[in-house]
Amino acid sequence: MTTLERGMTLSAHGTPALQLAAVGVDLGSANTRIWAAGHATLHATYPTPAGAGRSGPVDRGRITDPKAMQGLLSGLLGERRRPLPSGMVVVACRPVGSDPRGERAMREVLTAVLEPARLLFINTVRAAAIGAAAAPGPLLIADVGAHLTEVAVLSDGIIVAAERQDVGLHDDADGPDPDAALVAAVTGLIGQVRRRPGDRRAIAAAVRGGLLLVGGGAARPRLAARIAGATGIPVRRPAAPQLAAVRGAALAASAALRHSAARP
Repeated sequence: MTTLERGMTLSAHGTPALQLAAVGVDLGSANTRIWAAGHATLHATYPTPAGAGRSGPVDRGRITDPKAMQGLLSGLLGERRRPLPSGMVVVACRPVGSDPRGERAMREVLTAVLEPARLLFINTVRAAAIGAAAAPGPLLIADVGAHLTEVAVLSDGIIVAAERQDVGLHDDADGPDPDAALVAAVTGLIGQVRRRPGDRRAIAAAVRGGLLLVGGGAARPRLAARIAGATGIPVRRPAAPQLAAVRGAALAASAALRHSAARP
């Protein structure tokens, strides 16, 4: 049975019964990841055309080339030994501040390639908190990706404040201090989140609890320490921080699948 195929169980009559797969998808600005809960991830890094300022069909969290995105996904899934079945429950990550047009493009691409029974969206920062097994209660989280940096406060899994900046790992990557823009972005976004109206008590508690750093940026050796020094806030990283969002999306898909199964 391949990563994304439906599992087989025996019905009461001893005949095979199909179980829908729960699948998480993270279409990042440099990588695509697909994860079925309990299995390994499928991963593709976008090719970088010669002389291109961007890499691949996603720019700043938005699909800019739907045809290329469909081709990349189809090729990735085509590497499996068996064809991908229809009828999955898919949860896809979307960045903070996504607009209806961007979400519509993502829905069209994923529907064409995956043919899901249900397609749901989850904010990337919320998915990452789930995938990182963050403790309940107020949480301050920063997701540093290839083209985007997002900071949010969650309270019991609900986003109470969130900001983003179109700066990421690929910006100034060849400069003398490639981490400087990322440190400035995270620091500035934390300041914006702290000034946001809303649940001030939850925001203050989240900041006191420290920062959870996820995304590809969390894998940079010195970035966490520099953010901690610039903000005065302790910074921690989960295991495999670049996979936190797609893992969380898959877990959310599993929860949605269980909820559907429990309904009469």
